[in-house]
This record gives sequence, C-alpha cells and structure tokens, in this order.
Amino acid sequence: MHSINIKTNNLILRDLRDDDLEGMFEMDSNPLVHKYLGKKPLKSISESKKQIESIQEQYKKYGIGRWAVLLKSTNKFIGWSGLKFNTDITLNHHTHFYDIGYRFIPRYWGNGFATESASAALNFGFKELNIKTIYGIAECNNKASNKVLTKLGLRFINQFLIDSIAANWYELNNKDYETTMP
Repeated sequence: MHSINIKTNNLILRDLRDDDLEGMFEMDSNPLVHKYLGKKPLKSISESKKQIESIQEQYKKYGIGRWAVLLKSTNKFIGWSGLKFNTDITLNHHTHFYDIGYRFIPRYWGNGFATESASAALNFGFKELNIKTIYGIAECNNKASNKVLTKLGLRFINQFLIDSIAANWYELNNKDYETTMP
C-alpha cells in the first residue's frame, strides 16, 4: 500500500490520519450532513475514531478507501472523498464493487469541492488502479449529490431502495471514462 497525496486546483487529497479526528467529528456530528445518510449523526468523537480506523483498514486490505480532503490554501480538513471497495453489503444486487463518495463540512458546500475531489478519485481509480466500473449512489431527494454524479459523467441506471428509501444508482466504466475525460 502506498500513501496518497493528490493535489487539485484547490484541494489536497491524502490518506485519512488520526489527526483528522476533530474534523471528522465536526462533519459527521452535524445533522445537515446526515440529512440523506439515514439521519444518524455521530454522538461521540470515539465513533469518528472508529470510522477513521475502518477506513485505514480498507487502505491495508484493498489499497483504497475514502481520502481526507484538505483546502490547499489553509491545509485544513474540510471533508472526505474517494473510492470505497464495498464487500460487506449488497446494494442494487451488487456486491464487491467500487463506489465514489464524498462528504464535507457544511460551510464548504457549494464550492465545487465534491466534484473536484471526486473527479481526481475517478481518475486515480481508472488510470492507476485500472478499475473496470465505478458506481455512484445518491438518495433521490439529494439534488446536490445527484448533480455531482452526473457532472462527473456517471450514467443513471435505475432507482432502488436502501432501507425503504429511494436512491439512484449510477455507473461509469473505464472505456466510457477514457472517451469522455482528459
């Protein structure tokens, strides 16, 4: 496993570290962040520590996991973004699949950071890891996340239910990525 350090115009993407704990808790304890994530914000910083440890374990097992996103101008943690290899759940009849995800502290919403960071993650997944297909999932009512996924070039495939909540399923394969992205 190698460490990730990707720079975009405004952001730095790197492996999540223990010193991201306060930023992770600030983000995941906010009810606004969890509006479309089951409405279960974290209650304690120890829950954030478990999340970081789980993602660090994904780095070891699969060589990929969500990355910390830092604002380049301040070097401050603003959220996470990246790929996850899902092995423990079945969604929309899929198991063992890569999905693109992003989550940010609300004061950083609306700046294009989800699109910018996820675009870098897709590029890494397709060009460095040679992943064949990357999926995206967004609750139907989450207009912002659905917009990000389509802006990234993912194609809407169908709607399905996650715990009785309607969600949209998107996909992008390596071949289509090569023809639509630089």
